[in-house]
Amino acid sequence: MEILIIVLIIAIVIIIPNIKIVPQSKAYVVERIGSYLTTWHNGLHFKIPFIDRIANTVVLKEMVRDFEPQPVITKDNVTMQIDTVVYFQITDPKLYTYGVEYPISAIESLTATTLRNIIGELELDQTLTSRDIINSKMRSILDEATDPWGIKVNRVEVKNILPPRDIQDAMEKQMRAERERREKILQAEGEKKSSILIAEGEKESAILRAEAEKESRIKRAEGEAEALLKIKNAEAEGIRLLKEAGADHAVLQLKSYETLSKMADGNATKIILPAELSNVATFGTVLQESLNDSTKTIKKGPRE
Repeated sequence: MEILIIVLIIAIVIIIPNIKIVPQSKAYVVERIGSYLTTWHNGLHFKIPFIDRIANTVVLKEMVRDFEPQPVITKDNVTMQIDTVVYFQITDPKLYTYGVEYPISAIESLTATTLRNIIGELELDQTLTSRDIINSKMRSILDEATDPWGIKVNRVEVKNILPPRDIQDAMEKQMRAERERREKILQAEGEKKSSILIAEGEKESAILRAEAEKESRIKRAEGEAEALLKIKNAEAEGIRLLKEAGADHAVLQLKSYETLSKMADGNATKIILPAELSNVATFGTVLQESLNDSTKTIKKGPRE
């Protein structure tokens, strides 16, 4: 009985530790007697005691490594510090385990070397404005170089570019001068547009004033013409009524005298004699009446 219990305890102690459950997003690299046997993925697995062993536990999720800034020299001999961020994923646990020793350090060294090579072909201005090109080239080179290690590089990002302090001061002065230049250009353009708008406004105002004056003169002329036409119509109507009433030559001559009297009224200095005046006496009588009306100081003559 005791032997059975001892055997059971030994079996439990030996068997239970050799039952392995591999979680999701991980993989176990298993060796048998020192040689690669297989790769366990998620699920329940059992290894032979004292013969099989788990050589490496590999994380299959995408990993991120932010490497320290690396000194690089541009094509125009400017030394700067650049740090990068690498996003990678293990695609083959066997190659990752046996392909290279210390894979993360290998990726860091490869990143620094690749970055120096790429930056060495660019000048300072190109380096500062070509991050996308640098990222794309680095990702392509690193992805190809890490294939034998079972690693896929998904993305490489240049995090910071730190030029020397004197270069930064010169760049700040240049940017300040550029901003001032743009400000002056914008101000000049604004003043130009303002002057153009003012001139256009004055032009439109002058045109509107001229059109208003023109319309006013037209209206006044139309009013005067209409008034004159009404006067002529009234005179014509008066003559027509006289004719219809059977007015004789004497009445018409009397109307002519009234007209002559009105013409002589006021400050008139010339008098037009109508052809109908038959004698000087008649003319004297008409002239005397006109003078009496205009001066209003001479009494009326004797009754007829």
